[in-house]
Amino acid sequence: MRNCKLIAVALLLLTSISAADTGPAAPGTVLITGANRGIGLELARQYANDGWQVVGTARRPDAADDLRELDVRIVQLDVTDQHSVDKMIEELDGQAIDLLINNAGILPPVHSINEIDFEVFNQVLAVNTVGPIRVTKALLPNLQAGEMKMIINTTSELGSLAGNTRGGFYAYRESKAALNMFTRSLAAELKADGFTCIVIHPGWVQTDMGGPNATTSVPASAAGIREVIANLTAADTGTYWTFEGQNLPW
Repeated sequence: MRNCKLIAVALLLLTSISAADTGPAAPGTVLITGANRGIGLELARQYANDGWQVVGTARRPDAADDLRELDVRIVQLDVTDQHSVDKMIEELDGQAIDLLINNAGILPPVHSINEIDFEVFNQVLAVNTVGPIRVTKALLPNLQAGEMKMIINTTSELGSLAGNTRGGFYAYRESKAALNMFTRSLAAELKADGFTCIVIHPGWVQTDMGGPNATTSVPASAAGIREVIANLTAADTGTYWTFEGQNLPW
């Protein structure tokens, strides 16, 4: 009888070790806005290559040639247009989303207060701040149905109040600082529901927005963002990260 008990314990231990060796759960579903180019496109590529179900959005899917080459689902989305957001929700038809990456954004080259064009200023706020809020609000039921419950908002170190020592980049700084505050508020409200909400600075990246003199390649930025996301815990909700895994001051 004693031998039988020892054998049973041994089998249980072997089963536990085998389960642990299988690694993390299977990849989930990620929705990435602005996935037709730059960091969004590379995130879509890397997640798809790792077996995730990827939903990539673009304002003009017909012109998203590089995105169409990937094994992803493409959905039309203009983050400034509520009708477009509603159509996206209708098309998703209740699909569970584990991870939302609000990546779509624009950067106007405004370095002096005298250069401000208020029509452009309002457009930057509409895309960079109100857009992620609009998309997140609409996708909450889908995210609540997911297992990970993660919301990642792409910000910039230029949105840091503490880090602003040289001014400039009007509208862009303001839009990202406001996005940071939205994320802090969202994290506080949704913490009890098991959500993890952060903002992340992707670096100065060699995209159309960052320009050729930028110091970080697109693949390196995307890989760093994914590494940060993969290591997040519930305790990290409401925090401000760089793609290199460091915390930034608000």
